[in-house]
This record gives sequence, C-alpha cells and structure tokens, in this order.
Amino acid sequence: MTTAKGAARRTALLDAAESVLLTGGHTALSLRAVADSAGVRLGHLQYYFPSRDSLVAEVLARILQRSLDRFTEAAPAGGPGDLVTLVLDQHTDAELVRVFTELWALAARDESVATAVRGFYDRYAELLTERIRGHAPTLSADEQRARAETFIALVEGASLLRSGVAGNPSPATDEVIARTALALLTGA
Repeated sequence: MTTAKGAARRTALLDAAESVLLTGGHTALSLRAVADSAGVRLGHLQYYFPSRDSLVAEVLARILQRSLDRFTEAAPAGGPGDLVTLVLDQHTDAELVRVFTELWALAARDESVATAVRGFYDRYAELLTERIRGHAPTLSADEQRARAETFIALVEGASLLRSGVAGNPSPATDEVIARTALALLTGA
C-alpha cells in the first residue's frame, strides 16, 4: 500500500523525469539524470522505478492521460468549431508540443512506448468518432472513424509547423487547417 508520503515522492520523481525529457530529450532520460534532477540518490529512484522502462512507462502514461483529460474536460462544452479551436490552441503550448515530439521519437525506437502511444491515439480517435457521429450521423461508422483519424493526423502534424518546431506559423495555413479540421468533424 502506498502512503501519502510515498505517493508525493513518486509524483516528484515523475515531475523530475518529465523535466529531463523536456530539457534534454528522450536520449537524456536516464535513471541517473532523473535522480540528479530530483536531488535524490539513484537507489532512491530505483526503489520507485527499478528500470528506465518502468520510469518511461509511468511518465508516458501520465502525460497521455493528462492530454486525454484536457480533451474530455473541454471538448463537450461547445460545438465542432470550439473543439477545433481547443485542439489548435494547444499548439501554442511549446512545452506540450516538445513532450509529444519526444514521445513520438521514443515510440519510433521502443515498442512498449509505441504500444502506449497507439493506445492513446486509439482512445483519442474513439472520442472524436463519438463527436463526429453526433454531427454527421448519416456517415458510416467506418467513415466517421476515418474522419477522426484524419483529423488527428492533420492536427498532430500541424502542431510541428504551428508551434515553430519544424516550420513557421502562418495565418493563411492556420485558416486552411481550421477549415479542413471543421469539415472533418461535421461531415462536410
């Protein structure tokens, strides 16, 4: 059984791991770097996370769950236009975009991370499919799911350009992205 003190220590260690991931990238995410960042001995960190894989799995689960929570908390409030705005506004959060860029890089090299990332995007697509079903009930279930996955591909790829990570933001491009994303959600 985890005590409140143990839970707080675990949270602090995960915070340190996320910080290392953000500042140094996925290649810097070692147990020693996290222990140093948290100001604890390596053995203390290993008490909570015996291996790098167990630490990465916990960091990944926490980041992905936070992202899904943000989506589900904010998404139901408005219509499709509000949902598009919500998702695209996340691209202004350079830290969030960097985290996902690092997760994608980790997923490209680590099957357990790839499995978790696929699970996240599968759940994200399910949530979007439900939204599309509400706005375009005459579309087939396959078409609704395809639109949800295309929406995700569009906005996730756009995040690299819109955030400045791999391109330069452009109001004209933003308009086309928003219009296309809205059409995907509404069945237009």
